[in-house]
Amino acid sequence: MIRAVIFDWGGTLTPWRTMDFRAGWRAYASLRHAGDDGRAATLAEALATADVARWTGIRDGARAFTIADVLADAAADHRDDEHAHALAAYRDHWVAATHTDPEAAPMLRALKEQGLRLGILSSTMWPGDWHDDWLRRDGVLDLFDGRTWSSDLPFTKPHPSAFRAAMDSVGVDDPAACVFVGDRPYDDISGAKGVGMRAVLVPHSEIPADQQVRVDVTPDAVIQRLSELPDVVRGW
Repeated sequence: MIRAVIFDWGGTLTPWRTMDFRAGWRAYASLRHAGDDGRAATLAEALATADVARWTGIRDGARAFTIADVLADAAADHRDDEHAHALAAYRDHWVAATHTDPEAAPMLRALKEQGLRLGILSSTMWPGDWHDDWLRRDGVLDLFDGRTWSSDLPFTKPHPSAFRAAMDSVGVDDPAACVFVGDRPYDDISGAKGVGMRAVLVPHSEIPADQQVRVDVTPDAVIQRLSELPDVVRGW
């Protein structure tokens, strides 16, 4: 019997939106070194390089990281007032990609009506309170029994410990009683099935080539819209 459904966040609960991640770091650097275009450009490039390297680390070893790690890798001092203003500009750049799918709230309520516990497991370097703010803004925060952000973990998807942390957050200890819903065949589908969960693919994301890993895995179901999920789960 299925007892819990755990979701990826970006590209699953939020529709995929291709963003210029370098522009986010340029926004940060332009405030961090306001009035010095040369230093700002150098910092932005160092941060973008560190960002890519850290995401490659996830692809190659599932090691989680945070914004602070990226800043440290780029030798960016982040202990002054300029950092706070710069980080706010970086966050503002990404807001466009954070809006919850309009079908998510009714879908989540339908799953709750089936008696299921709901969770999130997201590979993210952003602080959990950023995500909570966005979920609260969209009126869905309180629909989740647990939320697990890899920025709080040593490892992220597809590492088994990340999935176990998400299971713990919703109070379910049997992976066979869990469904994971995600948009990435390697991180989400192979990771979930590797620990014994059922896995549902939402196949609409344009995943960057340097974050892709070839994997021979078949999801238990494929949905085109979140509204399809309650019927799929009910059939299990």
